[in-house]
Amino acid sequence: MTLLSVVMPVYGVQGYLRQCLDSLLGQTFTDFEIIAVDDRSPDGSGAILAEYAARDPRVRVLTMPENGGMGPARNAGLEAATGEYVWFVDSDDWVAEFALGGIARRLRDTGADVLFVGFDRVHWDGTVEPDQWWPALAEAPETFTAEAYPRILNVLHVVWNKVVRRDLLMKLGLRFEPGWYEDVSFTYPLLVSAERISVLPRVCVHYRQRRLGSATRTLDDRHFEIFEHWSRALALVDRAAGPETPLRPLLVRRMIWHYVLTLRNRDRLSHGSRKRFFERMHADFVRYAPAGGYPAPPGFQGVRHRLVGRGNYRLYQAFDLAGRMRDAGVGALRRAKGVARRVLGRSRQGVYRVYYRVQLLRPIDQRLALYAAYWYRGVTCNPAAIAAAAERLAPEIRNVWVVHRDRVGAVPPGTDHVVAGTLRYYRLLARARWLINNVNWPQVVVKRSGATHVMTHHGTPLKKMGLDQAQHLLAATDRDFVAQMKRVDRWDYSITANAHTTAAWDGAYPARHETLEVGYPRNDRLAVATAEEIARVRAALGVTPDETVVLYAPTHREWLAPGTPVLDIDDLAERLGAGTVLLARTHYFGVKAGAKTPQRRGRVVDVSAHPVVEDLYLAADVLITDYSSAMFDYAVLDRPIVIYAPDWDIYQQLRGVYFDLMARPPGAVATTYPELVELLRSQRHLTADATAARARFREAFCYLDDGRAAERVVRRALLSSSDSGPSATRPPSNA
Repeated sequence: MTLLSVVMPVYGVQGYLRQCLDSLLGQTFTDFEIIAVDDRSPDGSGAILAEYAARDPRVRVLTMPENGGMGPARNAGLEAATGEYVWFVDSDDWVAEFALGGIARRLRDTGADVLFVGFDRVHWDGTVEPDQWWPALAEAPETFTAEAYPRILNVLHVVWNKVVRRDLLMKLGLRFEPGWYEDVSFTYPLLVSAERISVLPRVCVHYRQRRLGSATRTLDDRHFEIFEHWSRALALVDRAAGPETPLRPLLVRRMIWHYVLTLRNRDRLSHGSRKRFFERMHADFVRYAPAGGYPAPPGFQGVRHRLVGRGNYRLYQAFDLAGRMRDAGVGALRRAKGVARRVLGRSRQGVYRVYYRVQLLRPIDQRLALYAAYWYRGVTCNPAAIAAAAERLAPEIRNVWVVHRDRVGAVPPGTDHVVAGTLRYYRLLARARWLINNVNWPQVVVKRSGATHVMTHHGTPLKKMGLDQAQHLLAATDRDFVAQMKRVDRWDYSITANAHTTAAWDGAYPARHETLEVGYPRNDRLAVATAEEIARVRAALGVTPDETVVLYAPTHREWLAPGTPVLDIDDLAERLGAGTVLLARTHYFGVKAGAKTPQRRGRVVDVSAHPVVEDLYLAADVLITDYSSAMFDYAVLDRPIVIYAPDWDIYQQLRGVYFDLMARPPGAVATTYPELVELLRSQRHLTADATAARARFREAFCYLDDGRAAERVVRRALLSSSDSGPSATRPPSNA
């Protein structure tokens, strides 16, 4: 039996239908069918469905005898479904990548009758709004019943965020009634009847917010159909759980909330029908009043609830008007405060920058070194390794780190630091003898005579950088190359990891700085790591000695939103089997401040927010990456590397690269997901060919990694010593 039947009513969605179908058919999980119900759509949707059905047997098309609306179309699809579970997906929305795999695993693990899935609202202007109820549901136990977890009754009543066991629907005889608001009389009886409910805490549906709105956001007396559907919903709940169920008062309160919401929407009811709608609300309030009274909600919503009970429309109107004026006033005040904060912030920064200019007139502090990494994200990378070496080799130097306010909590205890944007920050920025960063300092920074700027960079480049991006503007995030070169002109030293990096930076950042081709300081730890340190790191990450650790660390793709996955990590972990742990690390662009790490679920450990990536390298037995500079660093350990490059052609065309990774990989290569799974299962990454490829890669890029790179930087850039030469033979620059 097919696990999942996706039932999709189709009407007037020719502009969105292909995206919806592609999002389903492109999933890595394939044990599903799509039952698309053409509800006599007047546009080209029917032709699109025929096209997809002709080329993919998973798509079946039903055509309704006449246009009957969403409910009858869903019923027809349900009757034709063969899957163990059914999911009603709206054809103008689309499904998140890897969603079906996650849904399938959750259903298998829990045996749930109903599975809630997460969603976000994607507005027509591109803005994305998370589901407001999701935080409450994310805290739910693995399985529960509606009786035990009443908060689910407050979740959006739509059916497209719920996957349902088909046998349960057959047993209940539950079907969609025709008309608007048909989800109400389907969803609540279903939830009350379900013995096992579960939640998948991830976005699975992108809920499209059309520019012209939905059909129900129109002035139409069909909004009165809401009363019929709620009446039917409560009757079915009474039949399933009895009128004395403790859920009933909560459902009735939800019903009144829904009525109030509909009445408050000025684009749904005409002025002449609003009083009549209110009278129906009051009648239902009285009709369904529980013996113990209503558990009224808090605040303004609760007052509206009680006014519905009193049945005084004029009083309700007056209060509603007051509420709207209050909301408008609060909104205006909030906007005014926002403007004031921005103006004040700009004014404060203007004053601070004047202060900075004054501080530039004061003498340089000859003992002060100011450090930063990744735009003030924390104490890490090459600057951190240099600071540690400076403490050992030059204790007279005072090391201070710049961090954003929301990153202060991640600063190691005892580390002197300053919050970016404060007066002290500008004072230290003006007077530091050394400014050491792995990205550029802000444009406002002035290069003082007598101050030394050290650019450490933060990776060996595969992708084009700096001026080399001028030929790949689509992926260039900073297209102001004039300003960029002004920042480059401040450098006194540019640290490179190898001859390849030196050559790349010469073209990308042409300036008069001195290049220190000494290896990357952050890799010193990898070069000298002991078995005891590795064991400590693995234990801290919750990994047992007998587990095989696979680290997945992809790079950022400028044409995708931060955090967009290109690999189904849950599915991969499952396919790798018992005894394997998958450490998943999202690129730092997609990591929010305050994120916790590590977070383990089954065989997957989310280490995206782990502050020290070198810990992860040491813990891992195998690295899977794509085009990330992680491959160059991890190669120092001389452990297996797998390149997963499903979009290599796109990447090299849009982003631009310095060499052909497919011709010179650090190990085994997979370009499709099935190939990646086969490669790992057959252990092709451990073969003699993969080992030889890694040896050639290490010879070209890791020859300087002897554990002394940070020392060489400190002696040359901080102590002005000539003892900074590399300790290994330099290969040709085109190695």
